[in-house]
Amino acid sequence: MTSMKCSAFRVLSLICLCASVARGQTSQEQAPLPTLTVSGDIPSRLVLKAEDVAKMPREKVLVPEQDGTKVEYEGVPLREILIKAGVPMGKELRGKALASYVLAKARDGYQVVFTLAEVAPEFANESILVADKRDGKPLFGYQGPFRLVCPNDKAGARSVRMLQDLEFVRLQK
Repeated sequence: MTSMKCSAFRVLSLICLCASVARGQTSQEQAPLPTLTVSGDIPSRLVLKAEDVAKMPREKVLVPEQDGTKVEYEGVPLREILIKAGVPMGKELRGKALASYVLAKARDGYQVVFTLAEVAPEFANESILVADKRDGKPLFGYQGPFRLVCPNDKAGARSVRMLQDLEFVRLQK
């Protein structure tokens, strides 16, 4: 009889273990996919998934680390994402449009500002990327899934890790 209780206990334990594993897999499958949202003074909100970003025009930049080594980041120029969202660029970037900025927001609440002219090649020779790869591999943990990379900045404070939102603000309408 004790043997039957042990067998029943083992079967019950196995069922509970299988149910826990199945619940864990379901939770992982339902986790939201990483996205980058562009909002603000644009015709309509733009939500880009990782695969959308991967299909856009890409560039690579080398950024020096504090120890002197160089890291290669790969991603989409910020201007390309803003163009896709309907932000004025090129010939439209004149007059009142120059009194505009982009607020980059990270998942942890960190925020930085870029003027629209900093992003436009007609005004600045900056290569600001929305990176999704570091040294050929997807960004990990606290780095990503998206990161703004500003290779010409002397300090890395505007290279926003865990980037999730870009808000376009037009000061003069």
